[in-house]
Amino acid sequence: MARAEQFYAMQLSGTEAESYAKRRGLSAESISAWRLGYAPDAWRTLLEAMAGEGFSTEELLAAGLIKEADGKPGTYYDRFRNRLMFPIHDAAGRVVAFTGRALSAEDPAKYLNSPETDLYHKSEILFGMDAAKDAIRTRGFTCLVEGQMDVLLTHQAGFKNAVALSGTALSERHLALMKRFSENLMLILDADSAGLKATARSAALALQAGLRVKAAQLPAGKDPADLVSEDPKEFAKRVAAAKPIVEFFLGELAERERDPHRLLRSAESIVLPLIAAIPSPMEREHFIQAAARALGLSAEAVRESLKRLPKQPFAEDAPSRQAPPKAPSRLSSELRSEQLLAVMQAYPDTPLAERIKLEYGRITEAQKLPLTPLPESALFHAEQTFGEQPGERAADELLHAFETAVIREAYQEAVRNLRRAESTGDAAAIEGAQAMCTKLAARLSAFDH
Repeated sequence: MARAEQFYAMQLSGTEAESYAKRRGLSAESISAWRLGYAPDAWRTLLEAMAGEGFSTEELLAAGLIKEADGKPGTYYDRFRNRLMFPIHDAAGRVVAFTGRALSAEDPAKYLNSPETDLYHKSEILFGMDAAKDAIRTRGFTCLVEGQMDVLLTHQAGFKNAVALSGTALSERHLALMKRFSENLMLILDADSAGLKATARSAALALQAGLRVKAAQLPAGKDPADLVSEDPKEFAKRVAAAKPIVEFFLGELAERERDPHRLLRSAESIVLPLIAAIPSPMEREHFIQAAARALGLSAEAVRESLKRLPKQPFAEDAPSRQAPPKAPSRLSSELRSEQLLAVMQAYPDTPLAERIKLEYGRITEAQKLPLTPLPESALFHAEQTFGEQPGERAADELLHAFETAVIREAYQEAVRNLRRAESTGDAAAIEGAQAMCTKLAARLSAFDH
């Protein structure tokens, strides 16, 4: 893996990958310090270079650096092609995996991670921990951000205690690694991050593990990389103003939920599980009182609600091979499409991704998938929701929901066409629109049942 890291780094100079890194604000010193590289836009460049140095095909396969071609046993090619390469190191500084950032807008997988190997277990590795551990000890807390670029740019700006997950949800092993260096965790959140419950679930897991958790809110539409590059002082101010996680969510929900009944329901499903996860009775009581004040309730009412919580309050949202993300039953086809494409991009090079690609084309009658880059929050939400990979049932339900939304919107358009035809008195148009409405209504009825 160390030799592959060197190979990629040697390819970087003068490439679009280097230009992209610099456009994002990385200095030459940071690019060198983090050993960024470039995977050439060719099928066998790394394979041939490594084979020329005596590495066997079996070794390269085991390291996740190459793949066997589908339907062509004995034919191999580079896993990473035309990508900016981020080496992933363990806490001791040994390179164990890579993340490749696509440079072409036509690549459906914006980020591609190494597969699980004997060296690389996603649930045990925090990107940047080897570089951050000393600062975590010094500053007294770990700063968890969403992606590799967030880590690099926060470190470059002097906030060297930042780490990130690598293509998976927060796990107990991640938390155990954090606790080796500090028992304080700060979540740096984009105001538009998908899934408050996904974030709350991670926070609850951290609280149960005995960490003290705070959250810092960033301006809408800004991720840590953006803000720390544009205004390091504002970033520092946001970090300094971080609130304990329970207080953070009480404030966040109060901003989002203007209806009092919806606010109480959201607090019951998000805030109360966080309070229940706090091991210390004294701290738990402190936040019971805080929740009561914020919600206009008695402390006793909050305690009674805590008693009625299920044993695993976030179980329905936990990374699962059984259930898709919880969402309103009638999302638009555009949002359903984003969910599907996010899953496909979060788990590329899997049978699931290939199935989604085929089914998406069948449902939409499109020859190509949309090439518009998805927001990172959508990919993050997919990974937070599903963990390692969705199961077949989850995929079935996502595809079913998408097809239902497409048919429903087609039916609504057919009804509008019928009304327009009726207003003009065009008999042929009326007959055609009625036939289409009947056909789509039958399909919709079959899908809804």
